[in-house]
Amino acid sequence: MTEPAITPALIAKHGLTPEEYERVKTILGREPNFTELGIFSVMWSEHCSYKNTRLQLKKFPTTGPSVLVKAGEENAGVIDIGDGWAVAFKMESHNHPSAVEPFQGAATGVGGIIRDIFTMGARPVFSLNSLRFGPITETLPIGGDESPSDQSEIANRQSAIRKNRRLFAGVVGGISHYGNCIGVPTIGGEIYFDESYNGNPLVNVFCLGVLRHEEIARGAAHGIGNPVFYVGAETGRDGLAGAAFASRDLTEESREDRPAVQVGDPFREKLLLEACLELLATDAVAGIQDMGAAGLTCSTCETASRGGTGVEIDLAKVPKREQGMTPYEIMLSESQERMLIIVKKGQEKVVQDIFEKWDLPYAEVGTVRDDGMMRVLMDRKLVAEIPAAKLADEAPVYAREARARPTAEQLDLASLGEDSPQASHAALLQLLAHPSIASKNWVWRQYDHMVRAGTCVPPGSDAAVFLIREAGKFVAATSDCNALYCSLEPRNGARIAIAEAARNLACSGAVPLAVTDNLNFGNPHHPENFWQITECVDGLAEGCLAFNTPVTGGNVSLYNQSPAGAIDPTPTVGMVGLIEDEKHITRSHFQHSGDAIILLGELGQNLGASQFVAVMTGRKVGPVPQLDFAKERALHDALRSLIKSGLVRSAHDCSEGGLAVALAESCISNPEHRFGATISFGALGNNTRLDELLFNEAQSRIVISTTANNASAVLALLEWRGIPARRLGTVGGDALQISVAGHDLTWPLATLHDAWYESIARAMQS
Repeated sequence: MTEPAITPALIAKHGLTPEEYERVKTILGREPNFTELGIFSVMWSEHCSYKNTRLQLKKFPTTGPSVLVKAGEENAGVIDIGDGWAVAFKMESHNHPSAVEPFQGAATGVGGIIRDIFTMGARPVFSLNSLRFGPITETLPIGGDESPSDQSEIANRQSAIRKNRRLFAGVVGGISHYGNCIGVPTIGGEIYFDESYNGNPLVNVFCLGVLRHEEIARGAAHGIGNPVFYVGAETGRDGLAGAAFASRDLTEESREDRPAVQVGDPFREKLLLEACLELLATDAVAGIQDMGAAGLTCSTCETASRGGTGVEIDLAKVPKREQGMTPYEIMLSESQERMLIIVKKGQEKVVQDIFEKWDLPYAEVGTVRDDGMMRVLMDRKLVAEIPAAKLADEAPVYAREARARPTAEQLDLASLGEDSPQASHAALLQLLAHPSIASKNWVWRQYDHMVRAGTCVPPGSDAAVFLIREAGKFVAATSDCNALYCSLEPRNGARIAIAEAARNLACSGAVPLAVTDNLNFGNPHHPENFWQITECVDGLAEGCLAFNTPVTGGNVSLYNQSPAGAIDPTPTVGMVGLIEDEKHITRSHFQHSGDAIILLGELGQNLGASQFVAVMTGRKVGPVPQLDFAKERALHDALRSLIKSGLVRSAHDCSEGGLAVALAESCISNPEHRFGATISFGALGNNTRLDELLFNEAQSRIVISTTANNASAVLALLEWRGIPARRLGTVGGDALQISVAGHDLTWPLATLHDAWYESIARAMQS
């Protein structure tokens, strides 16, 4: 087959600039051939090289006494959890594939992150996810423009809602299919809906695995003369150049990129997982690398670069499931469930026996060399020869122009209209029914979150809690990001994302250990988008330093941009913590009638950047709530101290929707029994509105319950620690009753629960 001529148009189609192409020629000392052009295009894509964000990522703290493998060294970071045990965890995105082919895009995202974990020698034990979609319900904002200007606007909005529902259903179906089949439980996460994600969903997946310190595996090609084995599924044409596809904007023509979406087989991955862990338990492996983004290309050049060696492979020996595949296709395919293993010379029979036992394809495809080259043959004919380190580690790095966006519009309270008890009564029900706040049971019911029998807290709580039986350790994990905050004030929004993740762990009884992140932004060539990136990274770095949580790795996903514009900046934070005693595991819902309800933190004010304003008016206006790291840390320490003293029955973070939503969720989120509450605020302060009291999103607030007998002791201990606190009321009854300024607001629990629990199911049945 004749290769196409290298033309400026072909170079541009491969995502390389003229300057980058000149750099390729300098590295090679000649013109690249078609296969080499493809290899450079995927390895120098943003998805693989982080060329637009590498300078920013250096701002993150990455070291600490518990860090065993730090960010950038391997496929996932590894953190010590004591007694010789460790956890490997990471978050990755599959946004573009999920926009084009939601089921397979999401499914293979799960498969890819699971491979990153067992490549480290860890057994995957649970997953989380952070998902974002456009609206799936028709909302008619109060006080805003309730009637579209023409019928075409109505039709466009309804069409977008239908598309978002299809994407949502497909993504959830893909996640549940892969996770359920492979037997790794999905035990938590977050899901938000906003117009900025119309047509460009975010699918961020997290996985955590457990291993002994001595079991950490490395992805380096060590040992000159060692054989290189390909193991796992055969290579096909699916996922062709997927990394390059993920490094450009989504357009109306993106459906033509469906061949760039991989097709997953969770049953094959389960076999691969068991075979690889069995092989790693022997002394046969010198290095191991997942064939994820960029497939064979990435795995060969990265293992060679890490080992300071070279790798030579012959593509004729690669197991294939399609006839007539070219070297270009074989090298750029991202077919799933494949690994590259550097085997110690003389141990080939060990590999063969294990993979035959697990009925998986394998082939010895190459050798580790001493010349630093990634050399690719086809039937012993040379088809590509590139310096491995320059390909893997010396991609161009850019400092793009950053330009601050204009200051966000500030909220004028008068624009909210009448502040009446009736309006606040209706607003709570509308907020609870909004899909971003509503129960995600429609999703959780599709996930087998009880497989492995380690889930201690069901999905939907502030943080997931899992018993790692092998280690006898209770691990808590959460994913968080308020993209509305980040769209208005990127740095403050990112700081709050870290603080809220740490707060959620504290509410579960955990001490934070480390962070992984998924940075989702628009096209970095737009100066305002790049400013958002720099501001969010600065905010995350500040937060990680404040909470002593090093970043162990993660993912950058740029070009989340459709013709309608960029998504809201979404720097998702995945945080992991440790609970030292099972007795300290704390739930987020009320559990006993007669318990006292106490607010840790201030009542707060200012409705800027709140879900209340966004849902009720359709506007995103500031200011974003302010955050004081010292106050936040003191709050978490005080709560954990109370939990360890046995004084806390429940603890729930106060976040989207404010105090009224937190109280309602505490009443109705217990799957076994719902408890009402009687709350009294007394008089309103000067110039404070009722809706402002109920729905502001001031930071550093937690609602707890304790026995009536312990309430005074809890308040005294909090005062001694300098934590503002007040008793709000008492658990009990069949309604949430709030008395304030002479007004009594009552919501029957059945009404609250119906609005909150059935909202997403109703939308998806429409």
